[in-house]
Amino acid sequence: MFQGLKSKLDDMGAVKRLCERAEAYALQDQQRQPGAEHFLLAALDLPDGTARHAFEQAGAEPDALRAAIDQQYADALRGIGLIAETPTAAPLPTPSGPYQAAASGQAVMQALAAPRKSHSPLLGAHVVAVVADMSEGVAPRALRALGVDLARLKSTADAIAQAAHTR
Repeated sequence: MFQGLKSKLDDMGAVKRLCERAEAYALQDQQRQPGAEHFLLAALDLPDGTARHAFEQAGAEPDALRAAIDQQYADALRGIGLIAETPTAAPLPTPSGPYQAAASGQAVMQALAAPRKSHSPLLGAHVVAVVADMSEGVAPRALRALGVDLARLKSTADAIAQAAHTR
């Protein structure tokens, strides 16, 4: 009984850290609601280290992700005739009211919530697997720009998460 309660508390702590870091990344990008790309960056910051491990095992450089995401934003602006400048503005202030994520961020959280009943705790590798399974959006485009094989990243992340839960 106590192990189940501890597991639930660990899960809640991981979700809280993930959401807070994703929101911080979004605010740095002058966005009020975090998207999948922000959740992926936040997963790399989780103390379990499984997201970074999944990237490395799949042959991807986790520290290159931020620049690849920034490039996706710049490319999108260029696509509509605007020139992206290096952001010099301070991050947006933390919004008040209930937590809200952008549509892609909501999709990440919903996908993470679906299997949560069967295992705990939430790991960074779970987030990586969910995002690697997405076909559209900033995060998958950034990963493809880095030369990441999304199917390999997903299977690697799934295997790392599975191994962590069997320990």
